[in-house]
Amino acid sequence: MPFIAFLMVVLAVPMAAWGADSTKPETPTLTVAATGSLPVAPDTAFVTVGMETAGKSLAEAERQNSAVMQKVMGRFRELKIDKERIQTSSFTVTPQYKLPPKRPSDAPPSPPEIIGYRISNTVTVEVRDLEKVATVIEEALTAGSNHFQGLQWALRDEQHARLNALKIAAAKAREKATALSEALNVKLVRLVTVNEGGHVIRPMPYAARPISAMEVGGAEPPISSGEIKVEATVTLIYEIKGDQ
Repeated sequence: MPFIAFLMVVLAVPMAAWGADSTKPETPTLTVAATGSLPVAPDTAFVTVGMETAGKSLAEAERQNSAVMQKVMGRFRELKIDKERIQTSSFTVTPQYKLPPKRPSDAPPSPPEIIGYRISNTVTVEVRDLEKVATVIEEALTAGSNHFQGLQWALRDEQHARLNALKIAAAKAREKATALSEALNVKLVRLVTVNEGGHVIRPMPYAARPISAMEVGGAEPPISSGEIKVEATVTLIYEIKGDQ
């Protein structure tokens, strides 16, 4: 046999074997997904209020701000809110500059002149007794706070609700897989893959607004906690075979 012909035969053998492996049929699978939803009443609220002051000097602005915030903290203590539940969420100092006079385009720019300072101090209060939420806001107003940053609802133990939502989603996915296998006349051989995910849908937070836009000295603002919806999604992939 000529050498070239022999070499062509040798090279053809592994190529034929590789081609045979590539035609191996894939394992048939069935993929199902389901969502479990669990409505839960919130048990915690986060109230954020603050004070903005301005003064010609930094010391003046700080003195005004500190005086009001100390009153606000005092009102919170009277409501039996633990100091561990009160946290400074932001504190900013912003210089106020004098508008520069108009100058010829070829004149060198003058250095900015500070004419005052503005201080913003906000605190976030974790309220676990939801009946006190409206009172916390009202007391902050009365003490002199001039900015309501917002209100958010939460769960102290989200993990427990997430696990229950996952159980609901998994049960629905299994029921769906069983129904589909019966309708398609196939058998569920084994569970191959499980994927899970989820999220928490919270009530819309109260928007931040100046305290001056809220009524002061009247009835407590109406506060409704609504419900938090915990959702989980489960995706199951089963190996299947024809039911013979």
